[in-house]
Amino acid sequence: MVLGHIFSVLVLLGKVVSSSGGSPFLSAMGTQGWRGPVDCVKASDLCNQSPQCSSRYRIMRQCLVGKERAAMLANQDCQAALEVLQHSLLYDCRCRRGMRKELQCLQNYWSIHLGLAEEEEFYETSPYEPVTARHSDMFRLASIISGMDPGKGGHCSDTGRPCNPCLDAAKACNLNDTCKKLRSAYIATCNRASPPQAPPSEHCSRRRCHKALRQFFERVPTELSYRLLFCSCRDAACAERRRQTIVPSCAFQDRTRPNCLELRRGCRSEPLCRSRLADFHMNCQSTPYSITNCPNDNYQACLVSYVGLIGSEVTPNYMDASYTNITITLWCSCKGSGNHEEECEAFLRDFSENTCLRNAIQAFGHGPDVLPKASTLPARPTARAGLAPANTGNLPGNPNDVSLSSDPCVFSTCANLKEGGHKCNRSDGRACGDKSDLGGHFESPFESRDSKMKGEEPDRSSGVHLSYVQACLLHLALLGLRLTL
Repeated sequence: MVLGHIFSVLVLLGKVVSSSGGSPFLSAMGTQGWRGPVDCVKASDLCNQSPQCSSRYRIMRQCLVGKERAAMLANQDCQAALEVLQHSLLYDCRCRRGMRKELQCLQNYWSIHLGLAEEEEFYETSPYEPVTARHSDMFRLASIISGMDPGKGGHCSDTGRPCNPCLDAAKACNLNDTCKKLRSAYIATCNRASPPQAPPSEHCSRRRCHKALRQFFERVPTELSYRLLFCSCRDAACAERRRQTIVPSCAFQDRTRPNCLELRRGCRSEPLCRSRLADFHMNCQSTPYSITNCPNDNYQACLVSYVGLIGSEVTPNYMDASYTNITITLWCSCKGSGNHEEECEAFLRDFSENTCLRNAIQAFGHGPDVLPKASTLPARPTARAGLAPANTGNLPGNPNDVSLSSDPCVFSTCANLKEGGHKCNRSDGRACGDKSDLGGHFESPFESRDSKMKGEEPDRSSGVHLSYVQACLLHLALLGLRLTL
């Protein structure tokens, strides 16, 4: 009799234990209330294994088809489907740059997040996994390979020879088979005239040119490709070579300048371009709440996001061959914007007056000492409001006009650039203080949702409760066994 009870208890215990990990969807979720990181392709596969999730997912994709997307999303069935999907893995999934099914992953991501916005947002959350900051590795490697002394801020280590880092970058690329092959391919493609059947407005095979550029930056190691794009210059000839890196006559310029908002609208109609633009805004948006003006003080993330735009509808490039005042821009204007002119100007300023991007480019190749020695930051708002265009109304007329004697908080990199005849950028409203006063890590208001999730303690209450039940059942089984003996 007692042995029968013991057997029943052990069977019940086995069922409880097996039920805790039986569902692939729940095992990916982890404990209740916490979602583990998963890419959107896998999240879609897991959703299709759940009848409730898969049916809602099909409804949601139908809601996003066609030009009447806003009206469809207001439909009760679409709202119900979206509410269910917000509790699935698809809601927090992310994509990796260059992954095998990147386009499919991005399409899955936007199939959920396009339905969350009530209207077109100025800034959107990046669908990509965050880039880990590795300043010391990336910037030191760039300076060593380029033959420059990191401690001298851009001066060639061999003073007996001419110094042209951009020319040296091209020579280093030619020594690598992959870099040489893909660089020659995109230069030939971008310089090729358009076929006779092409519209008169197309003076080159721009689509093929963009594709060749994307392949170059995706397949060539960054220590070679980034040196071509971000080489540090001390004269106009070097700066012009840098500007010509992407063959701007085809990849950047056009016979007419489109409106910037039309350019952005065309980009956002494609999942890949939309994702790269959102990633750029997330990682390069200038913020006063970090000591480098970059979100999370992550120069590398900004440069990766910038390179991701090359070969898209919003391909950026250097405005001119100036080596003292780096200015990035888009081939567009705000003429004819009507009531949206302010929005258009704000979008264009995110490139032409972007302190974070300018500092990141200047810091590349000048060694790992790219942060200020000390700084005091303004208090970060406690409530995270929606992302808004950066306010550039208080910027000085020329943000590169910095006097080292009057501003002791200038980047150590900037001091090195000054020695080489360069000018650099500073952030407004800075005061010097001891490094210990910085108060640790400063969180940018432009951080993505998944970076915030990393700091949250997962809710393991259901897992703890399950372990407690298992322990009690085991204890009862052992107690019954002792009684029989």
